[in-house]
Amino acid sequence: MANICQITGKKAMTGNNVSHSMNKTKRKFKPNLQVKKFYIPEEDKWVTLKISASGIRNIDKLGISVAIKKAKEKGYYTA
Repeated sequence: MANICQITGKKAMTGNNVSHSMNKTKRKFKPNLQVKKFYIPEEDKWVTLKISASGIRNIDKLGISVAIKKAKEKGYYTA
């Protein structure tokens, strides 16, 4: 599984490390991903998601069912 959040679709970005002497070297900014299990009471089952910290906050705010429904519409979640 890639470094992509299944709820928000966040993935690694590229950028530069910039030294004091302004030398630039390529680097990656990776999302803060966690593997977490959630219980879906409507379907009476557990799902394991690779999810970013902001995705966890979205689930706390919206609820797991709504968050997964929105992620499926945008194409981030496949199960």
